[in-house]
Amino acid sequence: MKRTIIDTKQLELEDKVVSIKRVTKVVKGGNNMRFTALVVVGDNNGHVGVGLGKAKEIPEAIRKGKEDAMKNLIFVKLDENNSITHDITGKHTGASVLLKRAPQGTGVIAGGPARAVCELAGIKNIRTKSLGSNNKRNVVLATMDALRQLKSPEEVAKLRGKSVEEILG
Repeated sequence: MKRTIIDTKQLELEDKVVSIKRVTKVVKGGNNMRFTALVVVGDNNGHVGVGLGKAKEIPEAIRKGKEDAMKNLIFVKLDENNSITHDITGKHTGASVLLKRAPQGTGVIAGGPARAVCELAGIKNIRTKSLGSNNKRNVVLATMDALRQLKSPEEVAKLRGKSVEEILG
């Protein structure tokens, strides 16, 4: 898989906390409490990333999650309607997310975790359906998997050795 490095210093990234979990570890002396934060970052212009942060305090967990998300940024190819270029399904463990392109004016029709990823990626028109597990982390990662698989018409035409007009019909 080809990895492209995105310079995060030039992007104005916005972050959204999808979930914060309190994790308790029972030890001899009592209970150790920590927090896990699932954070999505994006610039509303095609760049989006997901990260997980763990710490003893919530703000620290969010900061770590944001840093992790910046390391995992991807670029999403959008069409002229600010929708995805084609329908696709993403999978991660037990969760599957179906992303369907939508015409202008549809808006973002998505559940909480998938909505956060789509909105921060800059997608304005999309329909999604979460299938299988509804675990927030897995749904977010399945959505990212689907967005990572997207190809522009130019890429498909190049792979097939055809022109863009032949691909689009």
